[in-house]
Amino acid sequence: MPVHPFVATNSRSPGSCSSFDGVSGSSRTATATARLLAEAALEGARRLGARHASFRLDRVRTGRLVLFDGSVHTAHDSTVTGLSVQVWHDGAWGFAASGEVTARSARDTAGRAVDQARFCSALGREEEPVPEPVHDGTWSSGFRIDPFSVPEAERADLPAAWSARLLAAPGVAHVHAKVVAVREDKFYADLAGTSTAQRRVRVHPQVVVAGGSTALRTVGPPTGRGWEYLLGEGWDWDAELAALPGLLRAKQHARPVVPGTYDLVIDPSQLWLTIHESVGHATELDRVLGHEASYAGTSFVRPGDVGGLRYGTPLMTVTADRTTPHGLATVAYDDQGVAAQSWDLVRDGVLVGSQFDRRTARVAGAARSVGCAFAESALRPAITRMPNVSLAPAPGGPTTEELISAVDDGIYLVGSDSWSIDARRGNFQFTAQQAHRIRRGELAGQLGGVAYQSETRAFWGALSAIGGAGTYQVFGADLCGKGQPVQTAAVSHGCPTAVFQGVRVRNTAGSW
Repeated sequence: MPVHPFVATNSRSPGSCSSFDGVSGSSRTATATARLLAEAALEGARRLGARHASFRLDRVRTGRLVLFDGSVHTAHDSTVTGLSVQVWHDGAWGFAASGEVTARSARDTAGRAVDQARFCSALGREEEPVPEPVHDGTWSSGFRIDPFSVPEAERADLPAAWSARLLAAPGVAHVHAKVVAVREDKFYADLAGTSTAQRRVRVHPQVVVAGGSTALRTVGPPTGRGWEYLLGEGWDWDAELAALPGLLRAKQHARPVVPGTYDLVIDPSQLWLTIHESVGHATELDRVLGHEASYAGTSFVRPGDVGGLRYGTPLMTVTADRTTPHGLATVAYDDQGVAAQSWDLVRDGVLVGSQFDRRTARVAGAARSVGCAFAESALRPAITRMPNVSLAPAPGGPTTEELISAVDDGIYLVGSDSWSIDARRGNFQFTAQQAHRIRRGELAGQLGGVAYQSETRAFWGALSAIGGAGTYQVFGADLCGKGQPVQTAAVSHGCPTAVFQGVRVRNTAGSW
């Protein structure tokens, strides 16, 4: 009989965690079943001569609820369950997966993985993966209320109430609301003796209001929390919804921006996306090595740049972190059994690190992986995926209001919108949900059609001021695509409000 992956109470956690029950039956029974499947797969790989072998058993459940003007348009709930085996045999990697979760399938999958490695070894050999200490643990992300424990009708009632409230406001003609929830259960074991089980939960509520030809959406981010997030724990939804109609009316009457060069004060709700595209993706070692060239491009960073490349001004320190509380990329162990870590990518404006896994660590000159392996399900091989990548605030730094007051002629940008960046993560363009004119240190109404353009190192070289800890917020993306076939992953980015001097701004209506 097919079985389901398991989870158990946490024994190690970066942040507050909740205990949880097994998906099917008791967690102890499910744990024992997963270990039996792993034993069948790993013993099969060992007998076939694999020097390294790992087993994964995943169950990923996704719920998506969409409402138009308060009425449910889509209610979708899907689960992907599967197992996989990855081996390093005769100097090559092999991977195989199956949606049939049985001991026989586990053994057969191991055999297919070894067969693939044998075939690949004739085409070229790779270095042995770097070692990792043996781990044995269970972990849960920091959520209080499992969103799938909330009845579907109740899950729909809240965004419906939000929609009704907004539709009653002047100037709001339509409301589009959605709530996405994901619960990810993962079990991992390898020949070295590591055995881990993890549960991650994340949610993403979003509301878009429209009036005439103008639309505006909430900036509340996706987060590694549960249903409690929609009830106001971690974000003040009541305050944001109250402000939304007024901001929409102001955007409807916004003056077109005059193209030119401006000082930009960028709110964390907008800056996170620029960090994601120009720093996060640019420092992925597999991309630096050209592995993403045919799909999502490479990077201007070269393999030998770590330790010497000037990325931005000395105000810029960017950290990669798998342990951020409630982070979308936060785990206790990655999909190669590597324990979560934190390290600098950029320190004082200089590139000092990169992102890699056990396969590419030797290229980085590292004796151990930094734990960046992730797969969207067991049916896909793990690839290098971005950890939570965040810009550090200035110790004792200014407030957002103080940063704005120091700008004579500029624009304050709030909320991420569209983006475009070239295949080497160099030249880019970003827009915002809100663009507020700054004149002599004060906000002077919204502007329309604002898009800022720059090149990555020139942009971060224009960083002139950073806010303090009070301006720091965590945002992120829950559908970052990478790889062929494409896989999605979720990642958070924390940052303070920041000021960039002399950035080119164009009018998206067509005037440069």
